[in-house]
Amino acid sequence: MELTDSLAVSVSALDAHRHRLNVIASNLANAQSTKTSTGGPYRRRDVVFQAAPVSPTFQKAFKQVTSGPGRQALDGVKVARVIEDKKPGQTVYDPRHPDADKKGFVTMPNVNVMEEMVNMIGASRAYEANVQAINATRTMWNRALEIGR
Repeated sequence: MELTDSLAVSVSALDAHRHRLNVIASNLANAQSTKTSTGGPYRRRDVVFQAAPVSPTFQKAFKQVTSGPGRQALDGVKVARVIEDKKPGQTVYDPRHPDADKKGFVTMPNVNVMEEMVNMIGASRAYEANVQAINATRTMWNRALEIGR
């Protein structure tokens, strides 16, 4: 594995976790949104990750083709899709709310703020771990350059 390969894998993870953090932020921002453009309350969204091959540079791809199948392709990560959580939202009695039904009940979004905060911490830690991996790769590059001096 070359150093650029490890960078490509970490960069794919940074992008995926950045997208996950954006979805979590959207969930938190809409935790009280009882009406959306489709009519109902906001529905919590979640990110589904998928392994994805890291695209090699042209020279690496050419070397793989000419030298045979000796080297394994590396997998990074990508966002496969963003799905809506199907759990129903909590129903709250609030007859003065503008979105209350005839009996005075309002269906709230199915967003649990504590769960989203835990998800945000997990995504932040994964992001930080990949930044550390990039920094370690950069340090190895610098040390290799120092050896050549």
